[in-house]
Amino acid sequence: MSTVILLALTGLGLAALYFLVASGLSLVFGLADVLNFAHGLFLGVGAYATWWAADNLPGAGSTGFGFVVAVAFGVLAGALVAVLVELVLIRPLYSRTIEQVLVTVGLSLAGVALLQATWGADPRPFPRPAWSREVTSILGANVPNAGLLLIIAAVLVLGGLLAFLRFTRYGLIIRAGVENREMVTALGIDVRKAFTLVFAIGGAAAALAGALGGVYFGTVSPGQGGSLLIFAFIVVVIGGMGSVVGSAYAAVAVGLLQQFVNYYGTSGLGDLCVVGLLAVVLLLRPQGLAGKVAHA
Repeated sequence: MSTVILLALTGLGLAALYFLVASGLSLVFGLADVLNFAHGLFLGVGAYATWWAADNLPGAGSTGFGFVVAVAFGVLAGALVAVLVELVLIRPLYSRTIEQVLVTVGLSLAGVALLQATWGADPRPFPRPAWSREVTSILGANVPNAGLLLIIAAVLVLGGLLAFLRFTRYGLIIRAGVENREMVTALGIDVRKAFTLVFAIGGAAAALAGALGGVYFGTVSPGQGGSLLIFAFIVVVIGGMGSVVGSAYAAVAVGLLQQFVNYYGTSGLGDLCVVGLLAVVLLLRPQGLAGKVAHA
């Protein structure tokens, strides 16, 4: 029984990491209709900015409030890079899908190369608080605190996003834009500001995933964002493009499936089952778990 609890909670920790990356990706595609293959770059920027800040930024560190300051610096760095990418590279290419894909894929490759040139290709030890290396006993299972931290962060981000989308003016604009962008534009609302805001939110969430992923894995590397981005795209497609709640559902399904199958089956079989789940969803419900059917 303790093994099942451990697998479930570690699977939820992995799901939380996927959700943090996928939530912004889903919003960006839902509103701006942009498949941002450079989204993993924001994760990498957040991870390395947090890693750098822990040792170099005054007031930051790897313990207590200093760690919170380091993570906040990483999140801010990821959000600023996302805004810069939207303003300089994406904004001139709205409604030009092929060019968007080429630019974001190129930016993703260039970003990894830049991180490698700056800090090297080898993984670097991530500055983790001492308590994150410990475990907490839950119903007889010793669960790593790093995974529990990810779960708490994902729940807070999900709650914050839903509150923002429901109760704020820009949240209402984003929700309306996801449903019918042309109608929002016809009402005289400048959706370009909402596009930039969505990119900032997505960049911040991805950067948070990078920082907390460093705590979870214990290291940070240039290619970390790219590997997580693959599963984030799978989560977005399964959950439904533009649906934050759908991404949460899909992340839980993917994380638990991976964890249980990899444990009870052979290593790597969980990844194959996730691809199989994606294929089943595309065949039976192409709009995703929480997506809406497109009407002609």
